[in-house]
Amino acid sequence: MRDNCVKILCVGDLMGTPGRAMFKKHIRSLKEKYNIDGIIVNGENTAHDGRGITPAIVDFLKRYGANIITSGNHIFSKRDIYNYLSTHKDLLRPANFPASSPGVGVSTFTVAGVTVGVVNVQGRVFMRELLSCPFKAAESAVMFLKPQTNCIIVDMHAEATSEKMGLAYFLDGQVSCVYGTHTHVQTADERILAAGTAYITDIGMGGAIDSMIGMKRHAIIHNLLTQMPSKFEVELEGPYHMHGIVLSIDTKTGKARTIERFKVIDEYLDLSDPELKEK
Repeated sequence: MRDNCVKILCVGDLMGTPGRAMFKKHIRSLKEKYNIDGIIVNGENTAHDGRGITPAIVDFLKRYGANIITSGNHIFSKRDIYNYLSTHKDLLRPANFPASSPGVGVSTFTVAGVTVGVVNVQGRVFMRELLSCPFKAAESAVMFLKPQTNCIIVDMHAEATSEKMGLAYFLDGQVSCVYGTHTHVQTADERILAAGTAYITDIGMGGAIDSMIGMKRHAIIHNLLTQMPSKFEVELEGPYHMHGIVLSIDTKTGKARTIERFKVIDEYLDLSDPELKEK
């Protein structure tokens, strides 16, 4: 921690093996470049097929520096993650999922002597799941965290830009940052709102550039043209990119000092690396 400031790096949805490879290859240099204290990663697409996450992948992301892993609508795609969610708080599922669902949607981690709270909620506009209100769920989570810390970061996993922006204005001054995930396209609207909350509509993704949100584009185009079912597969061919944001947070007030987008591009990844094989 420097000058009552903590720096948190947030990484957008990592897609399959390429996303994990980008994280492994570049996270150390990003941490050094920005003098990072803590790392939050959206990992709901990190499985080899781009849907869900496994305990082994959680361990992999933590081994390379992730403090908290957030998720979204694909969190329950792999059944072997259910027990992990029930027994750990470093992997979040959206807080507005039914209370009977495995896991929690709010947690904390400590870096440089500072407690940082993380809230994960999922939007309802254009989303298939029947969920409770993300605004009320986030508000309740913030009330739970406030006695512990002023530094609170919210991952809003949603389709609609209006819903993400609405949550940011709703929580302005109560949390340090609201950022969007799920659409996999990094937006250029990062800013600090009037009461001190940093906001960006979507922090982006990690995976193949010549893809559609990390998936092979031809099958998706076929689906859009014909409305017939198509098997979506993770694009493995490069080049690749990884997106996210760097936050500077005042540890006394919890207000954001700065928010900055980052993008890393890589022409080649060794996807045969044994450490990338899913277990």
